Amino acid sequence: MIELSGLTKRYGARTAVEDLTFAVRPGMVTGFLGPNGAGKSTTMRLILGLDRPTSGDVRIDGRRYEELREPLRVIGALLEARSVHPGRTAYHHLLWLAQSNGIPERRVGEVLDLVGLTAVAKKRPKAFSLGMGQRLGIASALLGDPRILMFDEPVNGLDPEGIHWIRHVMKRLAAEGRTVLVSSHLMSEMALTADHLVVIGQGRLLADTSMRRFIEENARSFVRVRAPERERLRDVLTGAGLTVAPEADGPGLEVEGGGEVAARVGELAAGHGLALHELSPRRASLEEAFMRLTQAAVEYHAHQARPGDGG
Repeated sequence: MIELSGLTKRYGARTAVEDLTFAVRPGMVTGFLGPNGAGKSTTMRLILGLDRPTSGDVRIDGRRYEELREPLRVIGALLEARSVHPGRTAYHHLLWLAQSNGIPERRVGEVLDLVGLTAVAKKRPKAFSLGMGQRLGIASALLGDPRILMFDEPVNGLDPEGIHWIRHVMKRLAAEGRTVLVSSHLMSEMALTADHLVVIGQGRLLADTSMRRFIEENARSFVRVRAPERERLRDVLTGAGLTVAPEADGPGLEVEGGGEVAARVGELAAGHGLALHELSPRRASLEEAFMRLTQAAVEYHAHQARPGDGG
């Protein structure tokens, strides 16, 4: 387990992380989300002892990182995949890490095989593609067979097969009862991977909740319905106490609510002899929920170009 208590980090007048308190628990994949500049990377560096907090505390299975005698056996991390010695081969990069943490040499071959780099084990990583470098970073994180793992943008540079592979690796690790924290900007991938979410903005905690509850609380779900007698249907639905609005860019109606509302709409339409051409629940997405929650915490805003604007 990773436990943060009142964690704060200031760089001069700028506060990167402010009073963060949350726990990353075993047995699930916890997604760590936030806009650019939110403080995610700083938080992960503080967890690993790469920066010292201004105040507050971080515990890894009850101990500070500097108290771990062989840290790679306790916590493995992928932060900067390309941070490797340019003169060492992939094999010797991992061997050096293994020897410094009391990990047997046979484990080097095991993780190289696991990440699909056995064929290039004797090559220097400076010649690796972005995806191959990412796989080597993942191998480094897995080297000590740790109970706790942290991944920062793990799918960066991976092809579709690699993305599918790392997604299932993280799910398998969590299913084994390990603690898995993963940070990513790819909402579609996070929606497929994470069970729990921790969201920060401008260094402060915005949410610490399950994926399902986060979407329910921060995004709109509705039922799209189309019928030849649209206005009559609207009167029936509003008369039954449902919240109905015309579709913004189409001929249908939008009824607030999820799947249970769809069933009620169908029953009301049938009871009043109304034909339906479409009845489809629209489930809110993680991306929509994230954008709605963090819109006030975004540091850099892009603006849509207007016709006639220069490139």
